[in-house]
Formats: sequence, C-alpha cells, structure tokens
Amino acid sequence: MIDKLRKNQFLFEELVKRDFKKKYKKTVLGVLWSMLAPLLTLLVMAVVFSHLFGRTIPHFLIYMFAGNLVFFYFRESTSGGMNALVANAGIFTKVNVPKYLFLFSKNISSLINFGLTLIIFFIFVAADGLPFSWKFLLLIYPIGCLLLFNIGMGLILSALFVIFRDIQYLYDIFTMMLMYMSAIFYSIEAYPARMQVFFHLNPVYVYITYFRMIIIDGAVPSVSFHLLCVFYALLAFLIGAYIYKKYNYRFLYYV
Repeated sequence: MIDKLRKNQFLFEELVKRDFKKKYKKTVLGVLWSMLAPLLTLLVMAVVFSHLFGRTIPHFLIYMFAGNLVFFYFRESTSGGMNALVANAGIFTKVNVPKYLFLFSKNISSLINFGLTLIIFFIFVAADGLPFSWKFLLLIYPIGCLLLFNIGMGLILSALFVIFRDIQYLYDIFTMMLMYMSAIFYSIEAYPARMQVFFHLNPVYVYITYFRMIIIDGAVPSVSFHLLCVFYALLAFLIGAYIYKKYNYRFLYYV
C-alpha cells in the first residue's frame, strides 16, 4: 500500500487539493466555513444546554467544544469517504489506479479542516484559563487513532454505498443518533456505573473523552484506555481493508 501511495503521490496530492478547493468553491468565506460550522453549533448548544448542564460540568464551553470538534471531524471524514468511489467512478473506470486513493484524499482534506478548527479550540482553551502543559502533545495519539478509525469506516461505507445507495440515508440517521449517544453536551456521571460502561462501546465517545481528560482534567488516560482507542481504530481499518481487498474488482460492475 505504501509503495502504491509513493508511486501515485502526484495523483494523491492533486486529489487532496481538488477535494479541499471543491468544498469551498464559489463561497464568500471559503475555508473559514470549516471553523464557523462547529462554532455556530457550539453557540446554539451553549444557549440551549448551559442552563441545564453548565452548572454541574466544569468548563462547560470547552467540554462541549471538545465533543463538537471530534464529532464534526468524524462525521465529515466518514460522510465524505462514503461517496469517494461513486464520485470518482469516471476516473478509476478508465485509469488503473488504487481506488483507496480517493478515500484517503477525502480523509486528508477533512484532517486539514480539523486542524484549522483545532487552532480555534486552543484559543478558547486559553481564554477559559485552562493551563497548557506537555500533556497536550499526547493529543496526537487520539487524533492518529481517529484518523485510522475514520479511514476504516470510510472503506466500509464507500464499499457499501457502491452497492446499496440507501446507506447514505441510513447513515444520516445513524450519525444523528450517535451524536446524542456521544455525551457532547451532557455528562455520563448522571447514569449508574453499570450503564456508563456502555458509553465506552462508542468509539467516538472514547476519543472525545481522551480530549477532555487531557484538556480539562489535565490527566493522562490509563493504559487500558489507550488500548481501547487503538483497538477501535485497528478494528475498523482491518475490516475496511479486508472488504476492499476482497471486493475490489466488483466495484466496477456497480458504479
């Protein structure tokens, strides 16, 4: 895979540029929309939920921002990845190139948007008076795991979308449900201990919690928590890679 990426490096770079430019084509604010979207959502949530949960959750604005930041990245990356094959069928049906290049380019484009929003997030962290420490460097770990997880989910979704176009509508419903199950604007402490365990079955919640533990609590997650992060990432990636390897040539019959 790495050798093929190097061989097709120019095509990959052009795909990333195209995906990034295409998203903001003919818009006035351009790339600023990648930062405004989560900020506007954060503003609405702050107005609606601050009176309900803000008094019991320390640094509630940062708490919500961390949840929005991770969830927006997950949703943008996987939703874009789902359409990667169908949107580029005109290319790989005529030219023999690795099909996963189109998915990877979508993920890198989403990662760039995530990085831009992350800068705004750190500005809010500083404004809220939370201290910066060396532990912030550990955020590279959940970001790396989330990138791998998103690629894996993209591989799975893009393969399914080629055959079952209804998956797009089902996934919209799924991501809406997942948002409410990821404790973005509430704390799971209100639930019994035995129910709190079920939240850790949600990979997005796990990655959000890692961010909150580092930023808000100033604590380093346990070894078992680190293993859980990488477990979800590898599981999704390996399943996605298996599907692509097994059904790679069948995609041509459906697009």
